Amino acid sequence: MFGRLTRLAIDLVAVATILAGIKRSTGYAVYTGKVKDSSIRSFLDTYLGVGETVFSFMCGFAVSSSYFRRQLDD
Repeated sequence: MFGRLTRLAIDLVAVATILAGIKRSTGYAVYTGKVKDSSIRSFLDTYLGVGETVFSFMCGFAVSSSYFRRQLDD
């Protein structure tokens, strides 16, 4: 039971992180304004904020890590 909940949490954070990457690279973001219920909208905004935070952390890790390097196209 605990393993399934952990897996679900990790998957949800991964989806939020992918959505944050889409937002950063294309400028398109999930529009939460169409959600009528303010508590659900607030939850979605918080959820998407977690993805933004994880994405920013991973970008910072990649920049400061020796395992990643910038590849410039010719």
